[in-house]
Amino acid sequence: MQPSVLPRPARPLEAPRARQQRRLAAWRRCVLIGLVVLYLGMLVLAPLAALLVSALQQGLPAIVAALSEWQALRAFGLTLLIALIAVVVHGVCGTALAWVLVRQRFAGQRLINALIDLPFAISPVVTGYTLLLLFGRRGLFAPLLERFDLQVAFALPGMILATLFVTLPFMARELMPLLATIGVEEEQAAHTLGASGWQTFRWVTLPALRYGLIYGLLLTFARAVGEFGAVLVVGGGVQGRTETATVYIYRALEDRQYAGAYGAALVLGLLSLLLVIAAERLPRLRRW
Repeated sequence: MQPSVLPRPARPLEAPRARQQRRLAAWRRCVLIGLVVLYLGMLVLAPLAALLVSALQQGLPAIVAALSEWQALRAFGLTLLIALIAVVVHGVCGTALAWVLVRQRFAGQRLINALIDLPFAISPVVTGYTLLLLFGRRGLFAPLLERFDLQVAFALPGMILATLFVTLPFMARELMPLLATIGVEEEQAAHTLGASGWQTFRWVTLPALRYGLIYGLLLTFARAVGEFGAVLVVGGGVQGRTETATVYIYRALEDRQYAGAYGAALVLGLLSLLLVIAAERLPRLRRW
């Protein structure tokens, strides 16, 4: 005798109250996503769109002619020079700073860790003014600079110092969590096998930090390229000498040279967009 097959129980109907709650949750989710998109659109997309439209209204030939002048070329060259110097300095010193704060324990460590975020709290204009108080003609170090015939304020060294200050946190804040995550087991194993401190860092620590290092360098470069307030105050914005790309945009707007101003702003905007896209692709490269 074949066993009888019991019929499957009918699936209970979803209660009206449960359906209502699901619809309410979906509606709230859509509203939240819409608010986030609107927020980013007003703060990011709308200014970029306005910049693109304003640049196109000037005409491509006018923009190319304005950006081909020696003042614009020198401003962009000076900006790239300062940004590359900031990348090199923070690539070395920022990595060392992150390693010391994570791997070492010493008096005043918490204070140094807190001071790293100081550039986020201080206005760049205040930074430039502080550098003038230190290295200006009547600054604290003015007698020493005069003795060695050195000029920091209203010259390239002061602009480099200002850029280094405002870009200080990016490398350290990017590398410190990575150093804390990877731990010290692999480094200790390398020491056990006879590797020196430099060999351990070169072949064990640095490969583990490579993507964080690249991301920090991209952020440092982007911040250095877009710096305005600090370099304007400490550099003076002297045309042809201490005028960076951002200062050039400011001066061109004051002089009603809109083609040069919109063109330079568009170039900086596209450069920043490329850096953001490159930084966004880094997590995908980690999978390979």
